[in-house]
Amino acid sequence: MTARDTRNDPPANGAPPKRVLVYYRSFDSTFGGGEYLPLSFIAELQKKCAVTFALDWKSDVEGYAKTVGVDLDVSKLKVVFIKPKNHLAQRLDAILPFYRTRQLKKLAKDADVCISTINMFDFGKPAHHFVFLLRNFGDNAFFDYCSHKTPPTGAKRLKRKFVTFVGEHILRRLLGIRSTRRILADRREHIYPNSQYAETVMRGFYGAFSSTVFYPPTIFEPRCAADRDPLKVICLGRIHPEKRIDDIIDIVERARALSGRDVTLQIAGGLDESEYAGHLREMTEEKPWVSLRGQVIGGEKDAFLCSGTYAVHAMRNETFGISVTEYLKAGCIPVVPEEGGACEIVNSPELTFRSNDEAARILARLLADADFREKQRRHCAEQAGMFTRAAYLERQHKLLEQIVSGAE
Repeated sequence: MTARDTRNDPPANGAPPKRVLVYYRSFDSTFGGGEYLPLSFIAELQKKCAVTFALDWKSDVEGYAKTVGVDLDVSKLKVVFIKPKNHLAQRLDAILPFYRTRQLKKLAKDADVCISTINMFDFGKPAHHFVFLLRNFGDNAFFDYCSHKTPPTGAKRLKRKFVTFVGEHILRRLLGIRSTRRILADRREHIYPNSQYAETVMRGFYGAFSSTVFYPPTIFEPRCAADRDPLKVICLGRIHPEKRIDDIIDIVERARALSGRDVTLQIAGGLDESEYAGHLREMTEEKPWVSLRGQVIGGEKDAFLCSGTYAVHAMRNETFGISVTEYLKAGCIPVVPEEGGACEIVNSPELTFRSNDEAARILARLLADADFREKQRRHCAEQAGMFTRAAYLERQHKLLEQIVSGAE
């Protein structure tokens, strides 16, 4: 007889449900993996808890949940919008989040558990903070550190030190707002970096803090039968300089020369009128083996991901890399940089590179060596299992159960 799933049963002792406050900034038109996490958390927490969802701005929570297939009971969900309505107050709050902090602290007084799904935020009490993007910490010195940028010198350095001193030691204390640094220094707070790479970078700058690595979810699940082109490389993501798509084009061009194969590259991502998008358009005009697909969504995205045999990822300091998990789940073999979360996802030194030339040699070997290609294909298929929706939901269930049961 199959054991009955008891996760939705009320507490046996008749105790009232735990009250959980979940914070996320807002949903917008650039919907992606980051938005799935708070919605999925809420769907899981609603099974046993009373949930309040705090957002900066008014958002169609039910509509977004339906878009990604998350089953929310909106009738039982309390949604609160915490940004000030006054325009001047909004601008001030963007610099120092005094208004949002005050609103979150008010809500947190009635909560047994507080969760931020968008990096560290001050609830006025110990909470759980899930790291999304390192560059969004609001700490300029840390941004320089994790981006490998040279800190300012001379007058600019003195100005930054002065602004940091005034913000950290005067204004934040007067307004009762803890910074990222102060939250991390408090061992009662628990931080969930979205990769081992992110945790290592954070520790290198901030020192030790209480943490547990938690890989974020990937929405994409392959639904179409793969009709792969054995000479096709794909690239999916935002069309932005930090994605280094021109490097990907260079890598594939070098691999074509090394292998003597007529390899093609298809790039999918929203094309705007930016200078970088124009630069890529000019590059593709001179290279007929490269094509820009534009935005792909739904079934079109599914077919695109399943059409390639290889993928190349070039962003070096990305904390995780949702698109890399999508390549794995679609059955592609991704070639990725040796720095950042992408190499952690792929977990194969034979598929990671330090330079464009090394990446081209890896891709050329995959094209020419059937045994090597099959070995990497099997490895990638095994890695893909870690990032299925079912595997993610199981990890999420175990973690949230620990968080809720540990609440006083």
